[in-house]
Amino acid sequence: MTSRQLVAVVLVSAATSVGSVLGIGKIQQQQQLASNLPETSTIFKNTRFTGENAAAGPVVDFEKAATKAAPAVVHIKTRIKPKQVSAGPELQDNPFKDFFGDDFGDLFGGRGGSRPSPEQRASGSGVAISADGYIVTNNHVVEQADEIVVTLNNKKDYKAKVIGKDPSTDLAVIKIEANNLPYLTFANSDDVHLGQWVLAIGYPLNLETTVTSGIVSAKSRSIGINSRNSSAPIESFIQTDAAVNPGNSGGALVNTDGEVIGINSAIASPTGSYAGYAYAIPSNLVKKVVNDIVKYGAAKRAYLGIMFGNDQMSEEDRVKNNVKEGDGVFVMDVAKGSAADEAGIQKGDFVTKINGQTVNTGSEMVEKIASLHPGDKITLSYQRNGSEKTSTATLKGSAGTYASVKQQVVEQLGASFEELDKNKAAQLHLSNGVVVKDLGQGILTDQTRIKEGFIITKVNNTRVSTIEELKTALKNAGNSAIITGVYPGQPQTEYQYALNDLNG
Repeated sequence: MTSRQLVAVVLVSAATSVGSVLGIGKIQQQQQLASNLPETSTIFKNTRFTGENAAAGPVVDFEKAATKAAPAVVHIKTRIKPKQVSAGPELQDNPFKDFFGDDFGDLFGGRGGSRPSPEQRASGSGVAISADGYIVTNNHVVEQADEIVVTLNNKKDYKAKVIGKDPSTDLAVIKIEANNLPYLTFANSDDVHLGQWVLAIGYPLNLETTVTSGIVSAKSRSIGINSRNSSAPIESFIQTDAAVNPGNSGGALVNTDGEVIGINSAIASPTGSYAGYAYAIPSNLVKKVVNDIVKYGAAKRAYLGIMFGNDQMSEEDRVKNNVKEGDGVFVMDVAKGSAADEAGIQKGDFVTKINGQTVNTGSEMVEKIASLHPGDKITLSYQRNGSEKTSTATLKGSAGTYASVKQQVVEQLGASFEELDKNKAAQLHLSNGVVVKDLGQGILTDQTRIKEGFIITKVNNTRVSTIEELKTALKNAGNSAIITGVYPGQPQTEYQYALNDLNG
């Protein structure tokens, strides 16, 4: 699918407010969206089809599941304070203008200069997972929030604090000071099957608790939406046709027993609202990330160290990258010193099973690895030259280094870099960043007015915290990129600079 074809299918974070369209922030007016909709919530009850061609079968009771689950799904309202946004004059000739239109530059504060970004208010959903106030939601619901208010199903309001966030999976955990809350438990998402009835519960379009029904229409979907905030996105969505709209983000996808099988996260739509498909993060992955955040404050990521093609890779790209056809996940490269490397996996192998469970796509493999921890041992089944082999791998906390990832792109910038010191980051109220040092001749001086000390926080809206993440983000950017960051003397003002002729 070309970049222009992507315009017809917009991947949208299912949150009212700061909905993200292809990674570009867009404020939606909640009142306008909801103006023609009923003010009361709707709970659906399924009945069996009748007729001479209808198959005999038990009636599916949605009322029991809705009654059990709805009280534990909460409304999350956030506030982002006004701030100054500055754009360099080089954005006047924006490389993304042809794709996003002439107004694209206005999203970055106009054609140069500085102006205040207005206060933003957003709305999403969350799921209570403990009686003492722990709530899981999407990272994009609370990511930039300065204030978070949680409204329970019984209309009580609580101020919430963020316990931890994981952009790679688009999950976050927040907490309110409350007791005896109704809460939900997680089902085993490995047991979810195609055609299974499900309910989506949340607060779409700023409405009250709303329940919709549908079926599981696909599993292990990768749609590329998490790459907007992470250089190592993890996607293996449950796809459903239950109606999900902006505001449903962070809400529950439950089975007919009222157990959580996923956290609603995104929709595929030509309009930004429901048009048939929604995507939920599977509960096994949610449970692992949530437990890590509560215990450690962040997700403990496990890596196998295998490079593989996107599930939607075109035939042209498959030929270009010498990707072979076969059962399992084709290994395009193995990171030196990685778990896969030490287990004997080689470029050209096909990974077919992990711990005895079949993997057919990269998304399935990522989901299984992401549900484990560094240090966990796994059994890998793989094919090499038609022969089936088995090996044991010990997962690591880093992916290792791929020989095929070239470093020239960073060298072209004409500067050295260092990771932002944690104490300095805390003083500047930043969560991440890479500092520009020893600025010499290169793309940064030729195309921008960046000065030494500039702190790069994002590349094309992908957060960067390490030099490796900066390299990867620039490598993945293609020939053009927008870098975002701040200067230590004025951390409230963000600057964006356009870079061209990368990876040349």
